[in-house]
Amino acid sequence: MVQTVRDVMTSDVVGCDVFASIREAAQLMRDYGVGDVLVRDGQRLYGIVTDRDLVVRCLAEGVDAGATVREVCSENVTSVAAGLPVDEAAQLMRDKAIRRLPVVHYGKPVGIVTLGDLAVERDPTSVLADISAAPPNS
Repeated sequence: MVQTVRDVMTSDVVGCDVFASIREAAQLMRDYGVGDVLVRDGQRLYGIVTDRDLVVRCLAEGVDAGATVREVCSENVTSVAAGLPVDEAAQLMRDKAIRRLPVVHYGKPVGIVTLGDLAVERDPTSVLADISAAPPNS
C-alpha cells in the first residue's frame, strides 16, 4: 500500500493570522517548540514564517518586533494535499529545495510534513531521524 502524506504529517499545526506581529509568531514557536508558523489569511494558507526568517529577515535587518508576519513571511508557499504519496512529496521537496510542506484541504492548512518527518518514517536509524525525534530545546 502506498503511504501518503496524511500518514506522516503533523496535524497539530501552529498558525497565526497575517496581522499577527513577528513577536507573536516567535512566542508561538517558543511555546509550542516548533520552528515554523503557518500564516493564514482568514482560513486560507497565506504563507509560512520560520525561526530562520525571524533571525535573517527581522533581527538582522532591525525590523521592529511589532511588524506583522505578512511583511516577512514567505508567500506563495508550495503546499500539498494529504492524499499525495510520500514519495511524490519527498521528490517535490528535493526538486524545490524546501524543508517544509504545508498540507492543505481546499486551501485551509490541515498539517505539515517536514524533512524530519520523512526521515523518521523512512530511516528511523538515521542521524536526521534521531535529531527530529528528540524533544525541543528549552
